[in-house]
Amino acid sequence: MEAPQLISRRQALASGLSDKALHRLCRTGQWQRLRAGHYLNSPGSGLGETGRHLLMTLATAESTSDSAITSHCSAAVLHGLAIWGISLDRVHLTRNRINGGRLSRRVVVHSAQVEPDEITLVDDIRVTTPARTVLDIARSEGFEQSVAVGDSALRRGLTTMTELREHLRRARHRPGCRRAALVLDFLDGRSEDVGESRSRILLHQAGLPAPQVQARVFSDDEICVGRVDFLFPDLGVIGEFDGTIDRRAAPRGPVPAAQISTAEQEREARLRALGWVVVRWRWDDLSAPTRLAERFRAAIRAAADKRRTGYWTPTPKP
Repeated sequence: MEAPQLISRRQALASGLSDKALHRLCRTGQWQRLRAGHYLNSPGSGLGETGRHLLMTLATAESTSDSAITSHCSAAVLHGLAIWGISLDRVHLTRNRINGGRLSRRVVVHSAQVEPDEITLVDDIRVTTPARTVLDIARSEGFEQSVAVGDSALRRGLTTMTELREHLRRARHRPGCRRAALVLDFLDGRSEDVGESRSRILLHQAGLPAPQVQARVFSDDEICVGRVDFLFPDLGVIGEFDGTIDRRAAPRGPVPAAQISTAEQEREARLRALGWVVVRWRWDDLSAPTRLAERFRAAIRAAADKRRTGYWTPTPKP
């Protein structure tokens, strides 16, 4: 299928199309009008929500003044950060002024002070830096959504906790600062995807101690059995999030062996042989946190009578 392209009215007219032809293409569903003067030439291409928002952001940036700075979720999309649970219906811009924000059907304009070192260029578009973007989202979005974005930025090396703390200091008098501080305290760039970020939150809310993230487990003869998503050394439990398993293939609960690769089954068997109790879950289980917590409590009880051998080593935070 043809990759979708963003085409401006000016480009379309230059290629020989007329306004009447553009109207006909949109009416017949061959093209789609994204915003005034900008079209998508392959609306049925399976373009996801994030991809569509990216094109809307590019179109908006092309038609706004240079004083506008792409920000919030739109900046996160431009930086390639992980987005989960955040509305992408509107493009977000920030203007460096005290007031004058506005909301329209397709665009949100924020008014806020933006320092020169909080602006960068992505594809020649003025956009808030990853650190400023994480802070803006942490001040305005939910905890889970913000942690997913922040973990992603740290994981990819686009910012550091030092930078984030400095931006939090700058934002100390802005709305949502306390909420952002809680987000920063929880960030961990060792989480490898949104599912692992959400899992950490749910395990914390279930009252479990903070796990060792991406720790390596070894046998007594110093053979590395594997790197695990979550390790609870004092509880004798290992948690593994199976984000690649098809959610439609089985109901919630323990992951069936048929859906686990042979290599993973062998790895898990070696971990169990060392005395660890392994709990696996997938995306659907994240929407049933009480049930997941019950499975962990059962695993903790089972691990209490086991003798563990070998040792483990931590993975430092990025």
